[in-house]
Amino acid sequence: MGTFKTQPIDRVENITKADFIEHYYNPQKPVLIEGLIKDWPAYKKWNLDYIKALAGDQVVPLYNNQETKGKQKSAEPTVTMKMSDYIDLIKSKPTDLRIFFYDLMQKMPALANDFSFPDIGLKFFKRLPVLFFGSKGSNVLVHYDMDLADLVHVHFHGKKKVLLFSPEQSKYMYKVPFSVHNLETIDMDNPDFETYPALQKLEAFEIEMGHGDALYMPSGYWHYIKYLNGGFSMTLRAFSKKPSVVLRMFYNVFFMRHFENLMRKIRGQKWIDFKNELAIKRTHKVLKQN
Repeated sequence: MGTFKTQPIDRVENITKADFIEHYYNPQKPVLIEGLIKDWPAYKKWNLDYIKALAGDQVVPLYNNQETKGKQKSAEPTVTMKMSDYIDLIKSKPTDLRIFFYDLMQKMPALANDFSFPDIGLKFFKRLPVLFFGSKGSNVLVHYDMDLADLVHVHFHGKKKVLLFSPEQSKYMYKVPFSVHNLETIDMDNPDFETYPALQKLEAFEIEMGHGDALYMPSGYWHYIKYLNGGFSMTLRAFSKKPSVVLRMFYNVFFMRHFENLMRKIRGQKWIDFKNELAIKRTHKVLKQN
């Protein structure tokens, strides 16, 4: 077992649009902005109790840290629970249960009055701000977003640790074919360099986020998120206009995702095992060449 090589993410208190574009967006470099949302009502209002008061009676799907097996879809909830019961749970004890990609505008539109889209040079897709909830004991399988959006990830109530890996490092990530994640058997907290030697080539950006912190994650960056205690985050998305990125996004969203779920339905565990073995073979081939 070992640990990844890491470097800190730049942390700034405030930033102008021109500086953000020049130093972070154009070079596609992550940055954490501490003062970005201090003028939002959400900065003072948003916590777990506030969410519970607004949406406590909603029944929400929950996801865990277990590997997907057999004919399960690539992203399939484990159980459902009332939002109020879930919030009580993550406030009281560790659990690996998470809320994933909660559509704020559809399910809790009142929250839209509490924030605005930051003027930092990104053209945000305003239809789809989404929330993510978790507790100590839960983490998010390392992945990059299928739609290849530039992301501004804002955290509330509690702390979380984030590791980011640039797209150029994908060849060492043990990326599973027809997916946007790596092998689910890899423990990102204690990587096994003997079994997965290519992981030693990786260097992560590392940051700990607290209430009100806004993290810019450039398009295609792999991210591993570990909740240190109960809390939630909101992600704002801005889509690239680069033709190559747009083509990859359309492939991912309109072909790859559906093909993957079809193959899981047809072949089940044999398909998953085949892809996992191929991920190892491809990564180790690249490792030998470099």
